[in-house]
Formats: sequence, structure tokens, C-alpha cells
Amino acid sequence: MKRLVLIGGGHAHLFVLRQLAQSQHRDLEVIFINPSIWQHYSGMLPGWMAGHYRSEDCRIDLRPLAAAAGARFIGKPIIGMNANRRCVGLPDGRHVEYDLLSLDVGSETDVDWLADLGDLLLPVKPFEQFQSAWTQVLAEAKSQQDFRLLVVGGGAAGVELVLAAQYAFKQTGVMGNATLIAGESGLLAGHTLSVRRRTARALQKAGVAVVSQRAVGTEDGVLLGDGQRLVANRVIATTGARAPVWLTLSGLALDAHGYVAVDACHRSRSHLEVFAAGDVCARSDVLLARSGVQAVRVGPVLAYNLSATLDGHALHSYRPCRYSLYLLTCGDRYAIASWGPWSAEGRWVWQWKDRIDRRFIRFFAAATGAAACAEEKQS
Repeated sequence: MKRLVLIGGGHAHLFVLRQLAQSQHRDLEVIFINPSIWQHYSGMLPGWMAGHYRSEDCRIDLRPLAAAAGARFIGKPIIGMNANRRCVGLPDGRHVEYDLLSLDVGSETDVDWLADLGDLLLPVKPFEQFQSAWTQVLAEAKSQQDFRLLVVGGGAAGVELVLAAQYAFKQTGVMGNATLIAGESGLLAGHTLSVRRRTARALQKAGVAVVSQRAVGTEDGVLLGDGQRLVANRVIATTGARAPVWLTLSGLALDAHGYVAVDACHRSRSHLEVFAAGDVCARSDVLLARSGVQAVRVGPVLAYNLSATLDGHALHSYRPCRYSLYLLTCGDRYAIASWGPWSAEGRWVWQWKDRIDRRFIRFFAAATGAAACAEEKQS
């Protein structure tokens, strides 16, 4: 019997579990390892902060998905990996060996420049911890005068979170403001000028100040590049991604930034029995954006390739689209669309995003429900 081990509950692995539920392989043991029983859908996080969604609206229970796939679920993080010995390590000292492995653990938030903030710092990842902390931040903000929130990072996540926070403050009567530290690259580097202009107008309308300087964490806030100090009650970090530290000693081939080096089939360039998808990996043949959009698109290809490897069939390549669609929420039920050179904005964009996000959640909820009904009939 062969053993397939899935590490991480990212978007791509949802498709792998669904595929396994539909066509389970004989003589295959599947182990699914993830520190939480939930997959928190990142695309709905700003909407949850703004109060448009409940927690249960934007998360997926991984246990029924694992059960439908015939997988044994282990609710723990991994703390190390030895690719040459084909095993991963758990916090309790156990080692899980594998014949075939897939990694979809995402990335970590790079907070090196903000480390001196201590308890004031709130990284956006892991999402489950962020949600718990944000509830406390909002309660704290309600009880204070002139609450100061800084969001560091000028990418899509920083823009959406600062607008969601500002909207939540206004809706709940918080006497305070949110400020966006966009960095030296400014707002939404890599997006078109029209998108950046639309975003700047949305931030101005919401009353969010934007600082286009680099920030370093201090004990009570941040120090800007021009020497100015900004005092803060809390600082949310959306400062880009970094690879999980344990990959350094994994034995896998990594790129210059420490991510798993994979080929067009998302198979490790050094260990053919290892696959990776999402933010944890990097390709040298194409520029692959670290976004949920790409992770969702690669999911079906990863699912096929794992099955094909087990069956000895040829693998499929994943060819990313030239442009990725970004739908940026603006706190209120209003959003900005960005797709290559095209952009638009309006309430209809928010409704479009809302339909896409809810459909994604329903898709996997329906998959587990159908599998559960089939299992009940068989029993």
C-alpha cells in the first residue's frame, strides 16, 4: 500500500481532496496534515472585518472533506521535513513517512522590519489567529479615544484591510482612524495607473491617510524613512511573504528566496515524489504571482498530477493565464476590479466578487455533503 501525505489546507488541496473523494484509489493510504480544522478563505477576510460576513460564511471545515476523501486527518503543524528520508516531523516527535507528498502550506508574513513592535504587531497570517486578534482589537478600540491603527503594506491585502478596518470603525462608533503605510513603491505596485488612481480615490473618500515611505517598528509605533515617528495602538502587517523557515533544512531544492523549486507540473525539481502548490513554491519558467487566484487555478492540475503519478500516467503542465483578476473591496459594499490593462469599480463589482466567493464556499460544502449522503446510503 502506498501512502500519500497532503501537508496544508490551502486552496489547491481542496481540489485534491475533492478529486480523491470522487475517485478513491485502491491500496492507497491518504494522510492530511493541517494545524487547524478550518480553511479560512482569504478572499472574504476583508468582508468579515467590515461586518458583511459571519465567520462561518467564509471558512471551510476540512474534516468532512478529509473523511470524504478517505484521508486520516492530523490537526497539527509540521515542524520539519527530510526529503531524502521521505518523512515529515510533528511537534509531538512523531515522524510521518510518505511515498508521495504534496505541500500547500502557504507562506508566512515577513515582519522582520516590524519585530520591535512586540505585542502591538498583528500579522495577517495565520488567518485564524488574525481573526481572533481583530475581534479583540475592535473591542479595545471602542473603549478608547483616538485609537490609532496602522496597516503596513501597499499591496492588495493592505488596501483591502485598511479600508475594511476604517469602515468597521465608523460602523461601530470607534473614535479613531486607520492609516496605510504603503512603502516606497506606493499603492498597488504592478497594477495599472487607472487601478492605482481608483484606489487612491477610495482611500481618500474613506478618510484613510496614505504614507509612501518605508517603516521600521518601534516600541510604540513605527519610524518612517524621513525620521518621523507614528505612534499606534496596533499595527497590522501585510508586508509580503516569506517561505516557511523549516524548508531550509528539508533537503528540497529551493529558489533564491527559500521557496520550493517546482517544474511546470508543480513537481519538485530535486525530488520527483514531492509536489507543491500555492505560495510555498516557485517556478523558474514563468512568473507566478503569489495569490489565491493562482492557487485555485492550479488545484485541478495538482489533483490530476498526483493521481497520474500513482497510476504511472503522463503529467499535465499548469499554464497560468496572462492576467489575473483582482476584485478589491473598499470597506463598504463597493469594489474595484483589476485585470491587466482593464479596470472598473462600483457596487456591481462587489456583488460580482460576493457571488464568486460564496460559490467557492458552497462548492466544497456541497462536495462534502454529497459524499456524506453517499456514505450513509452505503452503510
